[in-house]
Amino acid sequence: MADIGLEPGDPLPLGPRLTGEGCNIAVFSRHAARLSVIVFDPSGAPAGVLPLDPARHRTGDIWHAHVTGVSAGWSYALRAEGPWAPERGHRFDPHLPLLDPYAPALAGRPRPGEARCLLADRRFDWGDDRPPAHSWRDTVIYEAHVKGLTAHPSSGARHAGRFLGVIETIPYLLSLGVTALELMPVQEAPEEAGGGRADPATGAPLRNYWGYDPVALFAPRAAYAGEAPGAALREFKAMVRELHRAGIEVILDVVFNHTAEGGEGGPTFSFRGLDNAIYYMLTPQGGYADYTGCGNTLNCNHPVVRSLIMDCLRHWVTEMRVDGFRFDLAAVLGRGPDGTLLPNPPLLEQIAEDPVLRGTKLIVEAWDAAGAFRLGSFPGERWAEWNAHFRDDVRRFWRGDAGLTGAFATRLAGSSDLYARGPAGGPLRSINFVTCHDGPTLNDLVSYARPHNEANGPEPPPLVPSWGENNGTEGPSEDPAIEAMRARQVRNMLATLFLSRGVPMLLGGDEFRRTQRGNTNAWCQDNEISWHDWRLVSRHAGLVRFVRRLIAFRRAHPVLSAERFYDAAEIAWFGPDGAEPDWHGAENRLGCMIREEGAVPGALCLLFNASRHAPARFLPPPPPAGAWRIAFDTAAAAPDDAADPGGERPAEAAPVLVPRSTLVLVSR
Repeated sequence: MADIGLEPGDPLPLGPRLTGEGCNIAVFSRHAARLSVIVFDPSGAPAGVLPLDPARHRTGDIWHAHVTGVSAGWSYALRAEGPWAPERGHRFDPHLPLLDPYAPALAGRPRPGEARCLLADRRFDWGDDRPPAHSWRDTVIYEAHVKGLTAHPSSGARHAGRFLGVIETIPYLLSLGVTALELMPVQEAPEEAGGGRADPATGAPLRNYWGYDPVALFAPRAAYAGEAPGAALREFKAMVRELHRAGIEVILDVVFNHTAEGGEGGPTFSFRGLDNAIYYMLTPQGGYADYTGCGNTLNCNHPVVRSLIMDCLRHWVTEMRVDGFRFDLAAVLGRGPDGTLLPNPPLLEQIAEDPVLRGTKLIVEAWDAAGAFRLGSFPGERWAEWNAHFRDDVRRFWRGDAGLTGAFATRLAGSSDLYARGPAGGPLRSINFVTCHDGPTLNDLVSYARPHNEANGPEPPPLVPSWGENNGTEGPSEDPAIEAMRARQVRNMLATLFLSRGVPMLLGGDEFRRTQRGNTNAWCQDNEISWHDWRLVSRHAGLVRFVRRLIAFRRAHPVLSAERFYDAAEIAWFGPDGAEPDWHGAENRLGCMIREEGAVPGALCLLFNASRHAPARFLPPPPPAGAWRIAFDTAAAAPDDAADPGGERPAEAAPVLVPRSTLVLVSR
C-alpha cells in the first residue's frame, strides 16, 4: 500500500482512465452506502482495498477516485455496501468483488467472485484505417462466430479460434464476395454454460459458446485472444483494421436486453451488486421481470441504463471502429421500466439520432421472448430488420406447403407488406435470410425433419418451427437420390436469397453445407458441432462456386438490389404456360420477368417450381433484346448449375422445370 495513493478524482468520464500518475475510476451507484476499490498488481496479487469517503469521492450518484501508483497491467474490482432488501430491489453484498460496467478489458476469465477489470494500454496503430462504408444495396452479410470460424483443426489457422484467426479467413471471404462480417457476440461473457450443464452422452461439461449473456459490455472476450494482458483489445482492433483494408465491414451482434446474472439465485458479476434496482426491470415485489427468457431484463429506458448503452455503442464505434450493430431481442429496447411497449422509446430514438452513430449500420431482431413482435413496425426509420417472414415463407415455399406462391413473391420483391410505409421505407430495410445462428444450418434444414438437441441436455422445445424436412431419411444419407434432392433444395434457397430485393445475409458455412448434426440451438456446443469444418469447402466445391456466382450475378444486375420496390412496368408475374399465377394454389410455381435499365436494354427471367412431384412448363415473355439464355439451373450438377458470364447456354422457348428447381434466364 505504500506506493498506492488515493485522491478525490473526477466523476467523468465513467469507467477507468489512465493518467500520468495512476488511474481515475468513476462508477455509478445511487443506492450504495459505501464503495471500495480493490487493487491488484500486475501479477494478480492483492495490493490493497481503498474505501471511498462519500464526502470526497462522490458527486451525485457517481463514486470516483484517482488511484495513484498504478499503471497499465494493474487491475481492480469494486465492492459495494448497501441494503439487502430484495422486496425493494436492493441486493448489495459487501463480500463480493464486482466488475466496473465501463471496463474496456478484463484480467483473467469472468467467473463470479474472481473477475477483475484490467487497466489496459489502449493505444493502437490504426495506420490509414478507413471504414469501407458500403451502401445497403451493395451489402452482402456473412454471419459467423469468431471462434467457430477457425477453431476446427481443418482451418489450419495459426491463431485458431481467435480474433487474429478471423484475419486468416479474409481471402476466402473476399472470394465469396462478402462485404460485411456480422460477428456473434464478442462482449465478455462467462465460459461456463451454467447450472452444471453437461453432455448427456459423455458427461463432459458444456460451455457458453455463443456468448449471448454478457457481463462486461465494453470489453472484447478475452477467450478469443492471447494470454498477454490487454491482448483482446489489441487483437480485436487488428482484426477490424485488416477487415477494413480488405473492404469488409464489421457488424457486432450486441446484447443489451439481459446479462449473465440471470434471475433469482443467479451469479453476481456487476450490475446486481452495484445497483440492482436501477439496472434491471423488477416486479412490484422486487423480483426480476423476464422478457428475454434468460431470467432478467435490463431496464433499457431508464436514463442511467440508456446512457450506459449509448456510451457503450459509441465506445465500439470510436475506440474499436466497428461499422454497425445487430441488436439481439431488440423489442426489449422499446419497453418502459414497467415492461410496457413504448410508442416512441427514448433509447431507440437516441440511438437512431446520435451524431456519432449516424454512419453505422443498425439492424434489429424486432421481437423478444415475451410475445412482442414488431417486425415491419419497429419504432423509427433507421433500422434494418432481420426479416423472419422472409425466412419462414421461403422455407415453407420450398418445402412445398400449399398456398405460399403469393407470400414467396412478396418476399422476392422486397417485402412491401412490411416496408412500404413512411419516407424511409423500402426493401433495403429487410435483412433477408433463410438460416442464421439461431436454428438449423441450411444443410440441416433439408436433412432433418425435427431438432436433434440431445447433446444440450434437457431444454424447452424451440419457440419457432424450423420448417425443415429430411427428404427421405433423418440425418446423413448415402442414397444418391436423397443427396441430389437435398443439394438441389440448398441451391434453390440460396438462389432465392440472392435474387431477392433486400439485404442478403448468409449463415457462415451454408455455402459448403456446414452441419450441426441437426442441433437447432447450439449455444453450448463449443466443439465440432458448431465449428466450421473447412474440409467441406473442397467436398462441396461446386456449391461454393454456385454461391460465388450468385453474389457476382447480384452485383452485375443492380436491378436485384434496388432501393425501391418494383413497379408494374419493371416486373411481370406469370404462372406455368403463361397463365396468371395461382397465388394461393396447392402448387408453388411462379415466374417473373424483370426489365433492366441501362444503355443496353436487358431483362432477367426467374422461374421457380417448388412442387414436390409435378414438372412445370413456362412460357416467358419475349425479352426486350436478344434471346433468353440460362444463367442458373438448380436442377443441373456443377458446373452447369451456374454459368460463367458470357458462357450462358441458350434456353428452350418453353423451358420445363423439373420439380423443386429454379431457372434464371438472362437477355441483353
